[in-house]
Amino acid sequence: MEVKLVDYASAPLEKLYAAFRTCYSSDTPIQIWNKINSGKVEQKKIREFITERLKTGHTSPLEQVVFWFAIANVSRSLSHQLVRHRVGISFEQQSQRYVRFNRQRLAFVMPDSWRRAGLEGDFEQFMARCSELYAKALEAGLPAEDARFVLPNAAPTNFHLMVNFAEMLHICDVRLCVRAQWEIRKMAAAMRREIKRVLPELALSLQPKCGENRMGYCDESLEDWSKCPLGKVRPHKSSLFELYDRYGSTKARALSDEEYRAVEEQEQL
Repeated sequence: MEVKLVDYASAPLEKLYAAFRTCYSSDTPIQIWNKINSGKVEQKKIREFITERLKTGHTSPLEQVVFWFAIANVSRSLSHQLVRHRVGISFEQQSQRYVRFNRQRLAFVMPDSWRRAGLEGDFEQFMARCSELYAKALEAGLPAEDARFVLPNAAPTNFHLMVNFAEMLHICDVRLCVRAQWEIRKMAAAMRREIKRVLPELALSLQPKCGENRMGYCDESLEDWSKCPLGKVRPHKSSLFELYDRYGSTKARALSDEEYRAVEEQEQL
């Protein structure tokens, strides 16, 4: 697997500052940018302001910071999961219709679980047969779009990917969790490392959803939480409810229709 951050939006911290400030300031966006460009707003203040805003859950300004990644040699199994992220992300993927893979270049992604199970030879034998049949189909004149029908989920693929910061947070929320499939978890971790290399301030928020800068607790099953290496340092949601039941002024229960109506009728605080 290869993951490389090839570019990102220029002046990302300044863009975030201006976007957030536009929401909370009487200044116009032009006035805000004039202050940034003139140096009236120090970099330290920009960083501190963004750090505080990232804690609020106000995510729409995050969409204005964009990253471009080059990703290579991941499996089609991973790609079927990755393309389920549809908001704030754009993909260009290597085509199996137009790219004619020759037999010498065919490669496959093999999970370590096959090796641990002692089935490495069976896996390689099956993939070799797929390669032979694919090459035979091409030699027989089948178009690549039809020959590809014998290629398995283990076939490698490449991406050029554009993603905004808001969606990158969501990807890390779910794909850095140990319940995520190992390969896409590895990819998300590599994407995080690439961003941390150039923008450590933003990378602080790129965590699994139980991270201290995200939800702060695990909302998966107790069984999954007990197996997770982070379970030793992150609470499970059930323990939070237990604390509320023990020390809260009222007991937690299902919401009633009356309470839904009270929410609808509540005046602005």
